[in-house]
Amino acid sequence: MQQPHLIPEAVSAPARRTKFLGFGFGRRFFLMVLLGLLWVVPAFWELRYLWVMACWDVFALAAWAVDLWRLPRPELLTVTRTWAGAPSLRNDQTVYLKVHNRGGALECSLVDDAPESLRREPPRLKISVPKGSSAVVSYTVRPLERGDVKVGDAYLRYSSGANFAERWARASLQQSIQVFPDLEEARRHNIYLIRARQIELERRLLRQRGMGREFESLREYQPGDEFRNICWSATARRGKHVTKLYQVERSQAVWLVLDAGRLLRTRVQELNKLDLSVNAALSLAQIALYSGDRVGLMVYGRQIQQRVGLGRGLGHMRLILERLAATHEEAAEADHLRAAAALMQMQRQRGLIIWITDLADTSMTPEVIESASQILSRHLLLFVVIAQPDLLALAAHYPKNAAEMFEVTAAQELVHRRETLIARVRNRGALALEVSPDHLTTSVVNQYLKVKERNLI
Repeated sequence: MQQPHLIPEAVSAPARRTKFLGFGFGRRFFLMVLLGLLWVVPAFWELRYLWVMACWDVFALAAWAVDLWRLPRPELLTVTRTWAGAPSLRNDQTVYLKVHNRGGALECSLVDDAPESLRREPPRLKISVPKGSSAVVSYTVRPLERGDVKVGDAYLRYSSGANFAERWARASLQQSIQVFPDLEEARRHNIYLIRARQIELERRLLRQRGMGREFESLREYQPGDEFRNICWSATARRGKHVTKLYQVERSQAVWLVLDAGRLLRTRVQELNKLDLSVNAALSLAQIALYSGDRVGLMVYGRQIQQRVGLGRGLGHMRLILERLAATHEEAAEADHLRAAAALMQMQRQRGLIIWITDLADTSMTPEVIESASQILSRHLLLFVVIAQPDLLALAAHYPKNAAEMFEVTAAQELVHRRETLIARVRNRGALALEVSPDHLTTSVVNQYLKVKERNLI
């Protein structure tokens, strides 16, 4: 899943002096000044030692000035930021900073302005750069948010080996990178690609007539044929009943529908439910495309956030990946009816709809249940609800006092209501299930493969 074109471009810029003075005093300068203060002790008895202390300080200042003059100007330094791979959610990625020095040897402290969504604190690095040469140092980021992330400048603080003076500079390395869904999780599910390919090969070998809905040929009507399969136009031309023969579809329509409303903002460890849904959708899209199906994507909140029509190929997979990376959660409740109407308009023929959502804790029937019923009138629906681990844990807890008893009872009622709503969708013909966040991707992919095996579309 790791592709070179997903890796952010390297950025390079010469250093520039900071807005302030751009230089300062090193540690050895302050050490010499402190040593010069020792002349204060004999000055209590002999005032001429004050002149000695003044001369000492002048010597320290002269040493600082000479060291500052010998330090390379910021314009002689060039800083380059390079990414080892594509940044993806909850995966460590290495970033390299290269300093090219066209002046004298120096000791440099680097601070890269990495936002909190990449790492908790900006990296502070030490590097020694020889005269007229380059040196490279690296640090690790762990993205916790998808989408576009802005990385700022690199700040330098460097000195010579004498360390009497130091210069301050900054390199304009501002860039906007795109953090993708969990690419490593999609790679870990490569075993499902093998299974998907086996299913596709078996279907090509069988090509069972009458089990699919893709037209294969015509033949004369025989007792036992279904009346709905009679081709009336051919019957009128030939003067006798003619039956249509069908075969298993070689390429089916698979739509991934993701709810991005407020219910999906619930955090599970480091990620929220929407992040988990996006990761599952990425793995499923990869497997479905590998199986030969056409895959589409729709992400919705109050409005339709992202929409990708049916397609195949690596270019289409790249488009889905970019749209999933740009998906964001919303604070308002999602408009499920709008999403269902838009989907019905985009996909008029029968297809597989994989809908990942959550259920509101309300006494009324959630809108998403009614929306799912509309989808079922035309399509096969895999309705996936992300479970609430804390709610299930509380419902299974044994109360120790009256207060805990009320909490446990309320949790059990909510769990029972969720089970009832899911059973209602299942009774209407959907493949409905409630999945733990930790097993969301595995469960959804397995259900998709079962649908393929059983020719349910």
